[in-house]
Amino acid sequence: MKLALFDLDHTLLNTDSDYSWGEFLVNEGLVDPIRHRQMNDKFYEDYKAGQLDPIAYNEFVFEFLTQHDNQYLTELHELFMKKVIRPQMRPEGFAAIEKHRDAGHELVGITATSDFITAPIFHEFGITEIIATNAEVVDGKYTGKVINTACYQKGKLIRLEQWLEGRNIDESWAYSDSFNDRFLLEYADHAIAVNPDERLEALAKAQNWEIQDWSI
Repeated sequence: MKLALFDLDHTLLNTDSDYSWGEFLVNEGLVDPIRHRQMNDKFYEDYKAGQLDPIAYNEFVFEFLTQHDNQYLTELHELFMKKVIRPQMRPEGFAAIEKHRDAGHELVGITATSDFITAPIFHEFGITEIIATNAEVVDGKYTGKVINTACYQKGKLIRLEQWLEGRNIDESWAYSDSFNDRFLLEYADHAIAVNPDERLEALAKAQNWEIQDWSI
């Protein structure tokens, strides 16, 4: 098996889906705007600095999910896709996915963002195998808790190793924009830095990794 791993936020997307979800809830008048925006901004700055507490952040995001039924959340997510996400889906991301699909490679989306937010987005990119931070669901309701290892920094490798159990990979590619994903990029046979942040750009140049511009 040959494996192509795709990060989502600022890689396939021209935005951060997690942060954008928070802003969407504020703009739709569905959460306390002051508290939610303050928390959302703080966690986003922590992420960019590589200091995010992924459990605390995702449990903050999941608070809203616990307050509503699945049909409402599904409909709301579709509105989020229409208003926010689809205009930010990068054509170069679609092209890279199609290149690997045409070559017969296994496609996997791997993201620190929750499965609730990202699964529909990856599906729209044509990726059905998804490794994400998982929201706990009990009796069809979100509990507000994270289950499994958060899919962030070295946690991405832990979750990837779990997914790989029983599979034999002889060649792999990984695409990401973030220094937080350096462990994933180091794992891959072919690391591609997509519109990298400053620290990842420096690392990519030092490691002689390919750098690509997918911006729109």
